[in-house]
Amino acid sequence: MINRRQFCKRAIIAVGGLMLPLAALEIFDPRTLQAEKETGNKTRWGFLVDTRKCVGCGFCVKACKIENEVPYDANVTRTWVERYVVTRDGKTYIDSPKGARDGFTSPKIDQNHHGMHEIPPQEVTKAFFVPKLCNQCENPPCVQVCPVGATYQTEDGVVLIDRTWCIGCGYCIMGCPYSVRFFHPVHHVAEKCNFCYHRISQGMKTACVDACPFGARSVGNLKDPDDPVTRIIMTERVSVLKEEYGTKPQVFYLGLSKEVK
Repeated sequence: MINRRQFCKRAIIAVGGLMLPLAALEIFDPRTLQAEKETGNKTRWGFLVDTRKCVGCGFCVKACKIENEVPYDANVTRTWVERYVVTRDGKTYIDSPKGARDGFTSPKIDQNHHGMHEIPPQEVTKAFFVPKLCNQCENPPCVQVCPVGATYQTEDGVVLIDRTWCIGCGYCIMGCPYSVRFFHPVHHVAEKCNFCYHRISQGMKTACVDACPFGARSVGNLKDPDDPVTRIIMTERVSVLKEEYGTKPQVFYLGLSKEVK
């Protein structure tokens, strides 16, 4: 666990996150997971995203919204998909209209208040999609900063929010270096992905995993050596996002490009 001083130092870094170099990802060392497996409970939920399989269809986002009662037309979502387009001049364009709920139906890049940006196909050197969600960090800053204990971590590693305790102060939203939290437009409390805890604790998969037609998403028990997710993490080249924050994210990526923030 990090202490409050360490958190504040990292929060300052987080504020400047947009200025970080593009290579804000690290290759995960499987020995870390092996060390963590040797202590604690028998279950530690983790998530694997294979970016090579994602086509940006948005089925995962739709399924998540419906399953978790996030207003369908609200511009907030527990999980989303980002499109990255890299051009010949070295620039990287990123968009995620409505979290990619409806997929990417236009070749134009949504630059928010700067409008739609059209890139000639001959200028594109690389394009790909990256699903994002809560990283269920081993050292979650959101838990550290919650003044009332409404955000807490279960014994199997998932960070949950107790809506009856949340006072909507927003500290957790500011403290998350991955920007996965938002205010629920109906309940007016903090909201985020919880790996569909009500499903995985009953032996089911998350809604987004079930909805993905290409197997780009999978959830598993990182303390089970026979779990397919664990086997991949232990034997293949996987990455995590923003490892430098020391939060120990538990969402792992296959095929992650250096341009991903």
